[in-house]
Amino acid sequence: MYVCMAMRAAVSGKGFIARDLTIENTAGPSKHQAVALRSDSDLSVYYRCSFLGYQDTLYAHSLRQFYRECLITGTVDFVFGNAAAVFQNCVLLARRPLPEQKNSVTAQGRKDPNQNTGFSLQFCNVSADSDLAEFTNSTATYLGRPWKEYSRTVFMLSYLGVLLRPEGWLEWNGDFALDTLYYAEYMNSGPGSGLASRVKWPGYRVITNSAEAVNFTVGQFIDGNLWLPSTGVKYTSGLTV
Repeated sequence: MYVCMAMRAAVSGKGFIARDLTIENTAGPSKHQAVALRSDSDLSVYYRCSFLGYQDTLYAHSLRQFYRECLITGTVDFVFGNAAAVFQNCVLLARRPLPEQKNSVTAQGRKDPNQNTGFSLQFCNVSADSDLAEFTNSTATYLGRPWKEYSRTVFMLSYLGVLLRPEGWLEWNGDFALDTLYYAEYMNSGPGSGLASRVKWPGYRVITNSAEAVNFTVGQFIDGNLWLPSTGVKYTSGLTV
């Protein structure tokens, strides 16, 4: 199913499941924020779905969400919100932004250190879309930036393409949240996964052991073993398939 619009679709309630659905916001890069989907559904699943847009494509706003084998395209903060969301085996393609813009894959919005929210991207592929491919040297693309003070995002066991800047992550505004965020990487691969020139922020870390990484898996981070089996959607509970 394909849904094409110049305004966002929104999902709420509990237990929403979408399969083989494409939602595209056609507003284009010059319209700035252009959400394709806002999700507020607890225990929601998006399987083999595509979310297409430019700035702020997917608003994973709140509660527990699982994305499997999805395609997400965009430019500035194209996956954002304050859900507890795991993205597994997804493809995230950065597109060509406006000339003055920098691409950021994520902008997670955790406001309080006691919130059990954040984004975990596991077995994913972060690459350039076709319109950006020949401009990766002149277009800055980053894994994420802190929308709120306790922003939390983890990329693990994923392929990071050549489009990413060596620093990996981008400031939101000066030193805002650099002490309080939690940004981490674990056993990624690809030309954009090098750690030597990564940011030196107090809140950034390289995870070096599975005991810490397992906290951001489907089984631990969103309690997936308690509710995903009933959906019939395949998933990996832990760190290995």
